[in-house]
Amino acid sequence: MLISQTIQPRRTLLVLALGVVLSACGKSSNEQNPAAGGMTAMPVTVQAVTAETVPIQTEVVAQTEGAKQIEVRPRVGGIVLKRLYQEGEPVKAGQDMFLIDPVPYQLQVEQSRAFIAQQKARIEQTAREAQRLKGLLDSKSISQREYDNAVSDNSVAAAILLQYQAQLREAELNLSYTHVKAPESGIGGRFVLSEGALASANTTLLSTIVQVSPIWVRFSLSESELQALGGHLTPGKVKDVRLILADGSEYPLSGKINFSASQIDPALGTQQLRAEFQNPDRTLLPGQFVRVRVTTGKRDGVFLIPQTAVLTGQQGKFVFVAEKDKEGKTVAAVRPIVAGGWFNDRWTVLDGLKAGDQVITDNLIKVRPGAPVAPHAPDAAPAAPAAAGQEKAKS
Repeated sequence: MLISQTIQPRRTLLVLALGVVLSACGKSSNEQNPAAGGMTAMPVTVQAVTAETVPIQTEVVAQTEGAKQIEVRPRVGGIVLKRLYQEGEPVKAGQDMFLIDPVPYQLQVEQSRAFIAQQKARIEQTAREAQRLKGLLDSKSISQREYDNAVSDNSVAAAILLQYQAQLREAELNLSYTHVKAPESGIGGRFVLSEGALASANTTLLSTIVQVSPIWVRFSLSESELQALGGHLTPGKVKDVRLILADGSEYPLSGKINFSASQIDPALGTQQLRAEFQNPDRTLLPGQFVRVRVTTGKRDGVFLIPQTAVLTGQQGKFVFVAEKDKEGKTVAAVRPIVAGGWFNDRWTVLDGLKAGDQVITDNLIKVRPGAPVAPHAPDAAPAAPAAAGQEKAKS
């Protein structure tokens, strides 16, 4: 009986001690987690949007090509004796580029001239014969047939002379073709063969000439891009064409559309287009990959927001905005938007926002619909976190 009475007070003291410890732990937990009394407001950066006017444009990858790309081939065959131009340097139309061995063609010219001299002598002989027979015919010493044959011989000799003269012109032309000239001005390409090689007439490729000013830029637009620009493009619809170089800089001269396909390519689903740019300093070279920016007009009432603020969900694109709820607390709310593409480094929003909306631009991974937020301007320091319960108490 004495033992039982001794154990009873000890149990009472143990229960009281445990209660004190649990009470202290609960107090410490509440002090360390203010959210136990209300959710902490998340500091977020916001941008107040205003309606703006932006150009209707799109930007796509393109490739440059020479306005003219000409293959240089000899018109006569023979041994290529010499290259007469500097590879990779500008050449002018009519400038000598190659020399084909001219000796065989010089011989043809001399031979044709000899035939012509011979035929002229033949013409003089037949003319004298016809004149002599005419006197005999008058005296009835020969028949009319003999005289007519003499006149015909003279006419045939004159016709053969014309043939030899044509052969001479052809031989002189072939001789001139031994100097292979540049058909157009441009940049001379590399010599495909080497000096001493045999070239065939109208077949062997000797070099190329590329015209780089103006220079052409080929690109294509998808149906969705065409829709954003206002439909199928024609040169008259395009207001401005600009080039963005590989380093991100903008080419200083604007271009113009000089070709637009009349139909959509069924294999690719795109419209093929080509623009022309002046290139006086040879800044652009054929084969470069660039970006082309096409502008067709302007659009009013558009909102511009940072790319990081636009999120994509199952229902499409949306943003978070900071707004007051029914209790007057500032919370995050979801706004579905209609995006119209990029303008510089920002998204254009065509619908879903109104002037003055506070679009949240950071901490988007942590933001939840209806969660309290503490908005601040981009150039301002974030406010100290405050629990929703404390914010309500202050109000």
